[in-house]
Amino acid sequence: MSTRERRERSNESDRFLRSLFNEALEKTGKGAKALAVAAVGGYGRGELSPGSDLDILILHQGEFSAGVLSDFVNNLLYPLWDSKSVDHSVRTRSEVREMAEADLKVALGLLDIRLVAGDAELVAAVQSDSLENWRKNARNRLPELKKSLEQRHERAGELAYLLEPDVKEARGGLRDITALRAIAASGAAAVPLERISWAESKLNDVRETLHQTSGRNKDRLLFQEQDAVARELKYSDADAMMSDVAQAARSVDYLLEFTWHQLDQRAKDGFGRFLRKPRTDTVAKNLNVSQREIFINPQADVASDPMLGLRAAATAAQLGLPISLDSYSLLSTALNAGKGLLPNPWPREAREYLISLIGAGESMVSIFEALDQEEIIFHWLPEWRALRSLPQRNALHRHTVDRHMVETAVHAAALTRTVHRPDLLLFAALFHDIGKGDSEDHSIRGERLIEPLAQRIGFPQEDVEIIKILVKHHLLLSATATRRDLDDPATIQSIVTVIPDLTTLELLHALSVADGEATGSAGWSDWKATLVSDLVSRVKKAISGSTTIAKQPEISPEQLKIAESGVLQVNLEKRENGYSIEIISPDKPGLLSLVAGVLNTSRLDVRSARTKTHGASAVMKWIVTPQPHAPEVTAQYLHNEIEKAFNDAAHIADKLIARAQAYASIPSIPVPDPIVEVFNDGATEATIIEVRSHDRPGLLFRIGAGITQSKVDIRSAIVTTLGAEAIDTLYVTELTGGPLSDERASELASRLLQLLK
Repeated sequence: MSTRERRERSNESDRFLRSLFNEALEKTGKGAKALAVAAVGGYGRGELSPGSDLDILILHQGEFSAGVLSDFVNNLLYPLWDSKSVDHSVRTRSEVREMAEADLKVALGLLDIRLVAGDAELVAAVQSDSLENWRKNARNRLPELKKSLEQRHERAGELAYLLEPDVKEARGGLRDITALRAIAASGAAAVPLERISWAESKLNDVRETLHQTSGRNKDRLLFQEQDAVARELKYSDADAMMSDVAQAARSVDYLLEFTWHQLDQRAKDGFGRFLRKPRTDTVAKNLNVSQREIFINPQADVASDPMLGLRAAATAAQLGLPISLDSYSLLSTALNAGKGLLPNPWPREAREYLISLIGAGESMVSIFEALDQEEIIFHWLPEWRALRSLPQRNALHRHTVDRHMVETAVHAAALTRTVHRPDLLLFAALFHDIGKGDSEDHSIRGERLIEPLAQRIGFPQEDVEIIKILVKHHLLLSATATRRDLDDPATIQSIVTVIPDLTTLELLHALSVADGEATGSAGWSDWKATLVSDLVSRVKKAISGSTTIAKQPEISPEQLKIAESGVLQVNLEKRENGYSIEIISPDKPGLLSLVAGVLNTSRLDVRSARTKTHGASAVMKWIVTPQPHAPEVTAQYLHNEIEKAFNDAAHIADKLIARAQAYASIPSIPVPDPIVEVFNDGATEATIIEVRSHDRPGLLFRIGAGITQSKVDIRSAIVTTLGAEAIDTLYVTELTGGPLSDERASELASRLLQLLK
């Protein structure tokens, strides 16, 4: 099938109509002046499939009597009704204008009007009217078009992910391509239609073949008809064809979403009538936000900043904003030229950007889809190409393999507060089905494929081993809970045998939930969720000697010697993407909060911290990364700033408040509420407070200040930022020593929750 064949089919219909037009004129004894037949809609574009209607408009200038006009129309159409399905209307030029004003469908069809027979000037006038009307009323008509598309998408679903899609009506289908043409015709936004030429041709080929092989003019690609259509189109099998259909639909949907974003922004600014220069904010190194889009600095050197693309994707997802097409083009061009490729293994910062992207929830989907459509993702994750639009012709699944994994990551992002290693959960969620697409058991194949990938991403080997367990056994809890007797000790032992500790168990539980929820109601239910939770509770009791609580850091003999001197000392080591800072200081109430505040106001983001009090001093080790345009810091500078904070802590709080207000003007995505847990039996000399929260400026300062205000002392702290999530474990005591009472611990937890919301 080809565009040429569809055009020839249209040409054949044109020739037939012209002959009928001339015969009808002869029978009525009238000339062709002031009378014409025009093609509209798909026929107007020359895209006739075997089952398509002939959409025609019979135009006249009101010069004929009703009887003569009726005879002409009957003589024209009667021979057609035996062989073709015809959708026609008979109108004057003014009547066409009125109908176009009143009916969106009519207005859209007229954008493709072309002469078939008769008065060319009359058709040209109607064509000019239609385009002028469409452009003049674009401000009102485009929102109407968008609403009609949303209603149709709700009815027909997403073409890329349906088992039996309608290639014309579903989201990403042929009607959406028509909508893109209409938007382009309005002049309200530039629409690069050439980006979807392959998609349009592919969907038209499938639709045309479906009409021919099924003998019907319906556009829904039924499961039982897919094999025949695939054979006719020379595919190896139906899966290969459906993969192309999915990819075509995703290309259309991507361009449509981007176009609506453009239009939404232009509408807010009066369709291009800018009264002032748009505001631009720097949000990360080489990244700006303007008009609710993320832009890469055009002067940025991608070759010297290989993490720029990941940073852009993570920042955009976390802010809930799209990346501009120009920025995608800049990235794609550089990567295709071999510039800015990531090293193997990735640096930690690159891995955390990936985790921040995955952990952004719903806003991650559009960014990941754009990276796929622009073929940028394959430079970072070449394993993704084999999964791209891979169909799952399985009634349990709603999505292709790649989209199912993205949806699983979205559901996992809502569960990051329930685990102590959200980075491992998110990574495993995105790649848990990496083994699909082969006859081998996908869980076993997945375990083999995930190891080199996780190693390249930069996970240490102990984390790689956990990831392998999660991928290999991601179906274990669901299968065991629904098929085995939970009261049988052998059932519990079968889990304990393969799950080594509580950390892995809680990760596997969260992954099971996310995978089930992403599959849909056919594969997950409250009943199954309850069974899985029950199984996990029983396994927890059977796993002994394991804990998920971070242990207190150790102090080296050299650090002990300095600590005993009671003198403030700051050592700074420059790292590839930040600093390692050792601070040994006389202990005092609020020390953790003060130092965190100094680092934050110095525009240094805390990635991790380990602190412990020894006698009258505290030993701290901080890993930080500078923010955009942050001045280079020195050990002496930090020493001076910490001393200032000791003497006047108020100015630190004032600076942080000012920074928070500046950040408030930048959009952000909704995130789950923080979790504060208390463990009074995890350490003999202290109470353990664990805070799991979305990372944000001044977070550790707030936590430390809240603890200090509660007249509680921090003996040790383990602070870890994993992507966009922060896990802070604090060993606290009363000022006089000893753990907190249950009542005091509960009060402190409540206070911290209030401060962090």
